[in-house]
Amino acid sequence: MNDSKKNSLPIGSRICKALAVFLGFLLLCAALALGIIAHLNSAPPPAAVHGEHNAVLFEIRRGETTRSVGDRLEAGGIIRSRHFWFLLNRLQNEYVKAGTYRLELPLSQLAVYRIFVSGNQVLVRVTIPEGVTLKKAARIFEESGICPAPDFLAAAADREIAALYKIPGNTMEGYLFPDTYFFPGAYPADRVIKTMADTFFERIGYIEPEALSMNPAELNRRVIIASIVEREYRQPAEAPLMAGVFFNRLNIGMALQSCATVEYVITEIHGRPHPELLLNRDLEIRNPYNTYIAPGLPPGPISFPGATALDAAFHPKNSDYLYFRLTDPERGIHYFSRTLDDHIQAGLLYVKN
Repeated sequence: MNDSKKNSLPIGSRICKALAVFLGFLLLCAALALGIIAHLNSAPPPAAVHGEHNAVLFEIRRGETTRSVGDRLEAGGIIRSRHFWFLLNRLQNEYVKAGTYRLELPLSQLAVYRIFVSGNQVLVRVTIPEGVTLKKAARIFEESGICPAPDFLAAAADREIAALYKIPGNTMEGYLFPDTYFFPGAYPADRVIKTMADTFFERIGYIEPEALSMNPAELNRRVIIASIVEREYRQPAEAPLMAGVFFNRLNIGMALQSCATVEYVITEIHGRPHPELLLNRDLEIRNPYNTYIAPGLPPGPISFPGATALDAAFHPKNSDYLYFRLTDPERGIHYFSRTLDDHIQAGLLYVKN
């Protein structure tokens, strides 16, 4: 009788029971899936990241694949599963952006992902002053944690990079614009060099639009003059007049006799301390960069010229002056003259710090 009653249950009731069992199974599976997702999304145990609260820098390299990023995140103990990372990236509409990021661990995978798609990188502010040399700039970048000094110098001497900008010299000294930059820490030196060179050509395009179409040799001539003016002038108003003096000397085949080039030989080539005064024996140092004994321009620029010096080199002031000498070190005022006798009477030789 019981079996008869059981078999006599309405079909609708049996369907409802089956649906209830199926829905219960689905809910159980969903709960299990959500639990797995929550677990995979959660931060790894503190032991995996070497402490309860860790600030780490993580770089996503340009062109790097999602799978490669996930592998490195998992290997570094930042996320639990590289497979979940790959799935998460496939399901999202935004892409992670190349750069260096600061991660305050522990973080969920979703939190890490949102940081990477935000593009809010950790950037180091570094200022390269006008008039610095290649070696001094290299030290600044190394001390700022951007790139090692040897890497910077090697990239600045890379002929393939120089060829991109049609730079004829042995290095890119003079073609790296002095400015304030923001770079990620541990940034590739060649990309630092290219950024500074791009900035240089962008700026001279504003200063003199025709400069961008100049013959590389003529442009180099202007940049060398600008690099010398940069190390000579104190008052911006005097810079075009100084450039005019150097062009006057070049036009008549007279030695430039720039104190700045002698200082470059002493500090950058011989590695000696920066002099406060130049003595006669300094002016007699035999080196192609010493424009007291070598006629014409030095082999290359001697500093990173800024906008004022570059503008002076492209727009020198016409005059008949052939000499100038610093006569007021406090105010940085120079005395310009036409004759050697007048020049000698002006006083001692100072060099710009």
